[in-house]
Amino acid sequence: MNLKIWNEIKDEINLRINAEPSLKPYLSSLITSQDNFLACIASILASKLNSNALSSEDIKKFILEVFTNCEGIEDSLIKDLIFFKENDPACDYYSTPILFYKGYQGLATYRAANCLWKNNRHTMALFFQNRASEIFGVDIHPAAEIKGGVMIDHATGVVIGETTTIDENVSIYQGVTLGGKGLDIGDRHPKIQSGVSIYASSTILGNIIIGENSTVAAGSLVLKDVEPNTRVAGIPAKVIA
Repeated sequence: MNLKIWNEIKDEINLRINAEPSLKPYLSSLITSQDNFLACIASILASKLNSNALSSEDIKKFILEVFTNCEGIEDSLIKDLIFFKENDPACDYYSTPILFYKGYQGLATYRAANCLWKNNRHTMALFFQNRASEIFGVDIHPAAEIKGGVMIDHATGVVIGETTTIDENVSIYQGVTLGGKGLDIGDRHPKIQSGVSIYASSTILGNIIIGENSTVAAGSLVLKDVEPNTRVAGIPAKVIA
């Protein structure tokens, strides 16, 4: 599956080059000249995240090393990509999220930072969290646990706290906060189960469970558990269906 998608991505890029020849150097350097899918993602992230602290070349080498040595990370990145394509009606190609979607790029950066965090490289993990926040507008603590197959659409203003867990097939839209209540310590952030959709500008606070296949309407404030297969809305959120 991974090789099939990688080949599809390269075919899509060749079509993009034919349509926009002036972008050939850019698209070739980031994608078609790369050896594999992980090298492609590392190259794109490096082109975005470089700074005075670390050059693009340094970041690419570092992220690719992390991706290569972190078990399961390629599968998670592929699952994220598939979920984006299947659930965003504006996304017709696998190459679109990896090139142009801050949500996918921010999530990919988180996945590198999460691997670093688990290996007690906290300073570098926090460096990548900070750069992703600055560049992509999405702030995900590297200790959060996010399964593969997640879509962060548009990304701008999304905040995901340290002890948050997110299962597969979850959609999160711009301006969403998965945070603590300010006074709690320890396990203090939401637990988002599979199939959940959290719409724009919603805030979910505390160590609460958002049950499978539930929906949080835009602009809601959720302060207590949400049962599976339920829709909530409002401030504070109440069941509406």
